[in-house]
Amino acid sequence: MMNVENLALFEVFVRSKRGLDHKHVGSLHAEDQEQALEYARDVYTRRSEGVSLWVVKSNDICASQEDDCDSFFAPSDDKPYRHAAYYPIPKAVTNM
Repeated sequence: MMNVENLALFEVFVRSKRGLDHKHVGSLHAEDQEQALEYARDVYTRRSEGVSLWVVKSNDICASQEDDCDSFFAPSDDKPYRHAAYYPIPKAVTNM
């Protein structure tokens, strides 16, 4: 019997149709990337839900922490040119 503690955790992303973004659909444990792809295919695309799969080791994902959201996502108020409202809309543009 396989011990889950010895397997790596992978995050699974599925592209449902050509031209759309990959969406996170879940996680699974596998020995390596090839096995993770096969498991992801078997678990997350049983009903032809996708045209492409990505698997990424969870340890390889770099993420911000929720506790740091105030400072991490604070707007750059000292750089107004980064906001679209800073630029005037030309009169020739009628629908934006």
